[in-house]
Amino acid sequence: MPDIANQTKAQTEGTLDWVGMSNIEMPVVVGAANEPERPVSARVEAFVNLTDPKAKGIHMSRLYLLLEDLSNNNALNYSTLKTLLNDFISSHDGLANQAFVQFAFDYHLRRKSLISKKQGWKAYPVVITGRYNQGNLDLQLAVEVPYSSTCPCSAALARQLIQDAFAEQFGTDEEVDAELVHRWLGTTQGIVATPHSQRSIAEVKVKLSEQTTEFPVVELIDAIEDALQTPVQAAVKREDEQEFARLNGQNLMFCEDAARKLQHALNQESQYADFWIRVNHYESLHAHDAVSITTKGITGGFSA
Repeated sequence: MPDIANQTKAQTEGTLDWVGMSNIEMPVVVGAANEPERPVSARVEAFVNLTDPKAKGIHMSRLYLLLEDLSNNNALNYSTLKTLLNDFISSHDGLANQAFVQFAFDYHLRRKSLISKKQGWKAYPVVITGRYNQGNLDLQLAVEVPYSSTCPCSAALARQLIQDAFAEQFGTDEEVDAELVHRWLGTTQGIVATPHSQRSIAEVKVKLSEQTTEFPVVELIDAIEDALQTPVQAAVKREDEQEFARLNGQNLMFCEDAARKLQHALNQESQYADFWIRVNHYESLHAHDAVSITTKGITGGFSA
């Protein structure tokens, strides 16, 4: 059968940065640090560069079959990803010296509620990206983590309205009945206003250091949720909802505050050679979103 890629020269000569496939649907078993291997449904991108300006093209089927072998016979981990990228290049001897692969999938975790400890599933979007260039492996891990953000300005305005309502109800009398105040605070007249909160998303991408040999998926998710303090919940009882309200009240944050919390937390982690952070507060007051972006700030690293 004719092999166009091998037998035909390019009509217009030139090297190409990347050639390959995108949106490949494939089941993959993922290995993450301190977690049992688990199957996921992934969308994959696979590329090599084209260094021969006269070559008609690459052998895309070879990339696909190497992915098929990984899907059927191995788990995706640091070692197999590195081997996969090497095989991309060796299967294109004389055509390529760089390789790129990306796996995007949802990583499901069982999470406990705040007080009752009821458990429920949460799906975290994860992207693992590897690039191999002349023996150097660049490995990146990205996650999205949902959380709740309560506006500090709105909280201050609500407190002022509550103070005004208190003054109107009880005046300036120093001899206020504590039991009466206690009952009044439990009414809608007592708490006359509440601050606005919104579901928010932290998008975090890290470059793994050369010493990292496993994907720290759960460690990164935990670091983000621990820094923000208000992760969205799965299964909840009333006591969990009350604790969630308390945590929101004690962790008021603009998008700038959220980005700085994550920046500080990730700066403490030596396994992340670089990081990129984008926090998105999907406003309940405005029709637009509030966004903050930051990076580790290293020379030649991620940029905003």
